[in-house]
Amino acid sequence: MTKPDILQVGYYPEWDQGPLDAAFTMHKYFEAEDKAAFLAKVGPKIKGIATRGELGADKAMFDACPNLEVVSVYGVGYDAVDVAACTARGIHVTNTPDVLTNDVADLGVAMMLAQSRGMIGASQWVRDGSWVSKGLYPLQSRVWGKKVGVLGLGRIGYAVAKRLAAFDMDVAYSASSPKDTPEDWTFIQDATALAEHSDFLFVTLAASAETRHIINADVLKALGPNGMVINISRAANIDEEALLTALENQSIAGAALDVFEGEPDLNPRFLALDSVMLQPHHGSGTYETRKAMGKLVHDNLVAHFANQPLLTKVN
Repeated sequence: MTKPDILQVGYYPEWDQGPLDAAFTMHKYFEAEDKAAFLAKVGPKIKGIATRGELGADKAMFDACPNLEVVSVYGVGYDAVDVAACTARGIHVTNTPDVLTNDVADLGVAMMLAQSRGMIGASQWVRDGSWVSKGLYPLQSRVWGKKVGVLGLGRIGYAVAKRLAAFDMDVAYSASSPKDTPEDWTFIQDATALAEHSDFLFVTLAASAETRHIINADVLKALGPNGMVINISRAANIDEEALLTALENQSIAGAALDVFEGEPDLNPRFLALDSVMLQPHHGSGTYETRKAMGKLVHDNLVAHFANQPLLTKVN
């Protein structure tokens, strides 16, 4: 039986690559030196695309693959995939939600704790001998009992809020409408009002044209000089120029970021700031979750070509 031809946009670990190679004929776009020529050669026989959330798939790629039926995304975010173009052409799109929710939430909370308590600097304080030569590490800010705003109460936002409630934090959230939550969680729909209410502002929104730069200069001003923003969603949800200006002017206390525009080539202004924690977009970066994500990419493709319901359909 002929195996379906799949365009593989980016690298996968061997534990994912093996099952994909066994089930499909994988065409490794990311290894091609002349990608346009590669697409022109293999495009007509491509029936599926396997990609990663940050790499996506665009209209030009679809044009080169006229027989494309399905795009399977390794990641919960699919904003880098032209979903509207897929829908117009009858192309199915899938992603990998749920399996990474708790790991992303864990990292977001860990970043908040580490930045608030100065844990990276404190470790260096011990290692470089400052504890011996200078004495106690400078005082930091507590987390428990403070106000937190969660901008976007989807799967990840809810998981973050649950964790923060366990720290006896005052939880508020923003969503398109009130959600079924514990009665002591406060619904504040407007992002600026949520920031004004919060000591810590978590950004957990799915990215879209409507949410682009939803964290802007006005929201950061409302967050204020004692506030911290934590982004575990998409870089596009924050106006980075406004954020950098706020950090440099100390009009907010700090930030903790796992995503950046143009990553991994982030704006060098970030590197000069001690008030921001920088992470390499690894919210889902555990063995367990990455294996579950890869399996879901594989299983969605298998389901499609077996004419079975897709497991995690986007459109």
